[in-house]
Amino acid sequence: MKLAEKMEQFFTSAAFGVAGASRRRDKFGSKVLRCYLENGLRAIPVNPGEKVIEGIDCVSSISDLPEEVNGLSIITPPPVTETLVREALTKGLENIWMQPGAESQAAVDFCLENDINLIYGGPCLLVELGFFDH
Repeated sequence: MKLAEKMEQFFTSAAFGVAGASRRRDKFGSKVLRCYLENGLRAIPVNPGEKVIEGIDCVSSISDLPEEVNGLSIITPPPVTETLVREALTKGLENIWMQPGAESQAAVDFCLENDINLIYGGPCLLVELGFFDH
């Protein structure tokens, strides 16, 4: 499947999880969450250390995401990403977007071996959707 098709499939989700969301607005996890919101998309922050980010209740793990979530953005260090992709598969998520810097070969291989629609290796959600940091 071509990258454009992978992105089109990714955006069919009714809502998106943002693993690595942060209250610190200078962090990419915050920017990705705000990017979804700026584009009128429903996004749920995933962060075990926070209760609320950008006025949205956080969930502490991927397993706590609501059923309508079928897309997950990952903005975490690669070793954390490797754990999160396994949790995503267990949850039944079909679409994962690893933001630049979150990828590891083990996480990529896991997704590909398990037929997860995976976007990785360069495309940034902030660029694709357009993000105006304010």
